[in-house]
Amino acid sequence: MSLTRKIAHNTLIQVIGRGGAGVLAVVAISFITRYLGREGFGYYTTVVAFLQFIAILIDFGLTTIAVQMVSERDDGADKIMSNLMTLRTVSAALFLGAAPAVAFFFPYPGIIKLGIAITTITFFFQLLLQTITGIFQKHLAMHIPAAADFISRIFFVIAVAALVHFKQGFLPIIWALAATNLISLIIIYIYSRKFVVIRPAFDWAIWKNILSRAWPIGVSIILNLIYLKVDIILLSLYKSQEEVGLYGAPYKLIDAITMFAMLFMGLILPLLAAAWAKKETARFAHIFQKTFNLLVIFIVPMLIGAYFVSDKVMTAMAGDAFAASGKILTILTIGAAALFVGSLFSHTIIALDKQKMIIWGYLADAVLSLIGYFIFIPRYSYIGAAWVTVFSESFIVIIGAVIVWRETGLIPKFLKISAKAVAAALPMALLLYFIKDASIVISMSAAAAVYVIFIIIFRGITIEEVKKIIGLKA
Repeated sequence: MSLTRKIAHNTLIQVIGRGGAGVLAVVAISFITRYLGREGFGYYTTVVAFLQFIAILIDFGLTTIAVQMVSERDDGADKIMSNLMTLRTVSAALFLGAAPAVAFFFPYPGIIKLGIAITTITFFFQLLLQTITGIFQKHLAMHIPAAADFISRIFFVIAVAALVHFKQGFLPIIWALAATNLISLIIIYIYSRKFVVIRPAFDWAIWKNILSRAWPIGVSIILNLIYLKVDIILLSLYKSQEEVGLYGAPYKLIDAITMFAMLFMGLILPLLAAAWAKKETARFAHIFQKTFNLLVIFIVPMLIGAYFVSDKVMTAMAGDAFAASGKILTILTIGAAALFVGSLFSHTIIALDKQKMIIWGYLADAVLSLIGYFIFIPRYSYIGAAWVTVFSESFIVIIGAVIVWRETGLIPKFLKISAKAVAAALPMALLLYFIKDASIVISMSAAAAVYVIFIIIFRGITIEEVKKIIGLKA
């Protein structure tokens, strides 16, 4: 199979697998929101956000470095991955273990503090899972993690449905989340043995090399953390758990959507890194532009569609109690669009091995966003948090674009592809306006069909490219 077809098939399988997992995640959240209500879901959101904050803090770039290091050479993967996984296990156990002690000093109810203690297990498994996934990215075998995610999400939906049916409360749902990540980790580990043998390894020279390469990414991630995750933490401290719940529900949906950007760029990163390392500048530029085009084709209908259906989406997903979350979803969708484009620039900078250059951008963004959160969350609650998030994501897009241009001379050509995407989205918008009283399933299905037809008509994506993606033509 050609490289193009292999990438296309991997992407398609991932979209199906991760898409299915995303749908299942939304189904699970639908059960949880309807069962726990605004305040109870606020508890759930606060617990998960607190541990996400800690987990991202201690990731320190090891997940990204795993992909980068195993992509640079065809030998030595066993040794590299063994040391990476050992380093990850030790660091995760130490720092996650301290999370409940840190939570003790926060003014949270006891049930939230207990939930945080349980959720440390969830994120321990998740950090191991993220690190080992790098070997699948190298071998363009991301269908395996996608399948593992899908299978584990089936378990989570069944577990949540049973817990809700028997009215078991908040904490058993947290335990189910931990079990879900354990199932996924076991599957991933079993299949990773096809590509690499992982054993405990303490090669200090390799550890030093890993950490020296990871620290710029790690610092960037920590700064990212401030403007990406501190909003929920501050909201939980300034406002009620009901308001946290209203903000957390659309945030979960946005997380499911932006997952596609991350999995897509996870596939593209090794290709960009390999092309740049081999000085194949024309191929590098081609991959960069094609990736940008695909992101624009996805972003434009997402933005326009959100304007018309956000309220219906939130009501369908979380129930009438969360109808007010529709406005938040519309705003956060703008931030998600910026995150999609920003992910291209950030992954390109990693492929160039210029991570250190973007640190000052992340620092500026973190400072400005933190100031924004402290000003606008107390005054405007979740609406203020949502708009500061949009600013944060947009600001880092500009910084990333400037760095990529300075290092490569590349500026994505956006006028032509944007015009095609907007032209294809206008008929979709008209349709959504005239069927605004239709169910959300009919509205979104019809809108997607119309957009796909018109984006092909306007040659935003060609029939030949579609055939390659679905495997009808070599």
